[in-house]
Amino acid sequence: MFKISTAAAEQVRNAAKQGGTEGLSLRLTAHLKADGSIEYRMGFDEATDEDIRSSTEGVDVAMAPEYVPLLAEATMDYVEIEPGQFHFIFLNPKDANYSAPEES
Repeated sequence: MFKISTAAAEQVRNAAKQGGTEGLSLRLTAHLKADGSIEYRMGFDEATDEDIRSSTEGVDVAMAPEYVPLLAEATMDYVEIEPGQFHFIFLNPKDANYSAPEES
């Protein structure tokens, strides 16, 4: 099942509030690239009857059924890549570039 970290969920809720998109679902897509890596996209959208929907950390998530196989085991996080630079990242064992996070 797709998961969102607490930090990512907080940022998603903040973005929805700032953008006036509260009440919309977070729509996710994933595309497998030729090198085995996965390209992710996200935005706020109305969910449809055909969507697979879930709620994680209080965020409603919608994805078309064709994206579920690539996203099912992924976790979206919000991390500081470099000092002061925060980004959403996807931790996904199905991505060729995935490496498990090191235990602290």
